[in-house]
Amino acid sequence: MSEHGAVDARRAELAEALAAVRRRLDEAARAAGRAPGDVALLPVTKYFPASDAVLLYELGCRSFGESREQEAGAKIARFRESVTDPDVAWHMIGRLQRNKARAVARWAHTIHSVDSIRLADAVAAGVRAARESGDRTTPIRVLLQVSLDADPQRGGVVAADLDALAAAVAGADELELAGLMGVPPLGWDPDAAFEQLAGMHADVLRSHPGATELSAGMSGDLEQAVRWGSTCVRVGTAVLGRRPLA
Repeated sequence: MSEHGAVDARRAELAEALAAVRRRLDEAARAAGRAPGDVALLPVTKYFPASDAVLLYELGCRSFGESREQEAGAKIARFRESVTDPDVAWHMIGRLQRNKARAVARWAHTIHSVDSIRLADAVAAGVRAARESGDRTTPIRVLLQVSLDADPQRGGVVAADLDALAAAVAGADELELAGLMGVPPLGWDPDAAFEQLAGMHADVLRSHPGATELSAGMSGDLEQAVRWGSTCVRVGTAVLGRRPLA
């Protein structure tokens, strides 16, 4: 197959998958008594080439999720060689180390995985540096990653520390507290996990009514996440297919 033919085939494949996921989202929203447009679809392009993100942009996507700074930084640079739209938003959805916060602050519109005050402070410092270098002019939108099982290996702030972290993020000029993110622990029933997450979100909203976003749900459990109030589902495999081999 020619290079042009391969691009056309990949575009058709992505268009079909994207349409199928959007149908699932619409049906899930209606089943939950919500408007179909209430839930954003965030295609997760980690491990996939910049060319796939370009094709998804051509198919109407304007936000993309990445999880590793080194991969994301290089990919975004390649993407911008083809697409110069300033409204494209790149989301950091993976665990973030403090020593990567400065680099992420140069390109991230939203970070879904802030789980400690020390990390929040590092991101704020990264925003200040990015402003000084001219790489950004706006705060970073922050979602607090919560732990549903208190397993430190999985990341996430435990319920007892959530209020303090929310207050720290809300009080930083460089950060905007947007909401919460959570992932069901392995082996958990997704409904039970998302019900717990929704309860934690309700607690945060009482003190921070602007933190309305709930990043929850992936390819296999987006219906359950929408049922419990997700406003953003992070979908990789169902849109882009299996991860390419390294």
